[in-house]
Amino acid sequence: MAEADLRTTDRAILETRKLTKVFGGLTAVNNFDSQVREGEICSLIGPNGAGKTTVFNVVTGIYKPENGSVVFNGKDITGQKPHQIVSGGIARTFQNIRLFPNMTCLENIMAGQHCRGSAGMWGSIFRTSRQKKEERHIREVAEARIHQVGLWESRDELAKNIAYGSQRMLEIARALATEPGLLALDEPSSGLNPSETEELMVFLKSLVKENFSIFLIEHDMNVVMGISDWVIVMDEGARIAEGRPETVYNNPKVIEAYLGYDDDQQVNGES
Repeated sequence: MAEADLRTTDRAILETRKLTKVFGGLTAVNNFDSQVREGEICSLIGPNGAGKTTVFNVVTGIYKPENGSVVFNGKDITGQKPHQIVSGGIARTFQNIRLFPNMTCLENIMAGQHCRGSAGMWGSIFRTSRQKKEERHIREVAEARIHQVGLWESRDELAKNIAYGSQRMLEIARALATEPGLLALDEPSSGLNPSETEELMVFLKSLVKENFSIFLIEHDMNVVMGISDWVIVMDEGARIAEGRPETVYNNPKVIEAYLGYDDDQQVNGES
């Protein structure tokens, strides 16, 4: 591998090994190997139907694979339930926003701390000192995250009443409130205008400085090229290329997967 394609760190925080997921007669993910390294933004790209979201759904416990494994921080988490995976340190967002629409913005973020609670039912009923301390911590975390995404003024607004771009940021803030090691973001720029997209890119870069690792599905190549440390390309359920953004961008296999070509056409390295 060329020096330009070396990873920024040697430690993998997430690995998929020979991951395979089948729906009926369709193999959506086929022997898929990947690594997300600690402290990097790793983008997973590919044409529609390539299997990207299926990989995310297997990693986060929504689907169980037919074969292969998912390893997080050196631990095999294959087949764990979604709540176990969140508690273990992987938080995700969805291509279609999934907020609690009739809860306030602050309450939505506080809900992200639920997986860190330990006071239990009796603590809540009898308002023990432990429960009160935990409640204060939950609120402090939520307030810090809502400040971070610029939604403090909307903290008491119902989530359904804020603008679409703000809902995107709110969902990321809720994921951050789970105190994850890895953020899995599915199309976070979807539906954003150019200004909002630029703000998102700056924000995601800032999270790496906060010691988060990010696994990103993204269709906007400007985002991919602008923030990714590493890019993995899928087509028809399989990995077809990986490397630094500029290397992947000019890979003939990637260009073919995205653009297609007839026998009379030549793949010339342009996109």
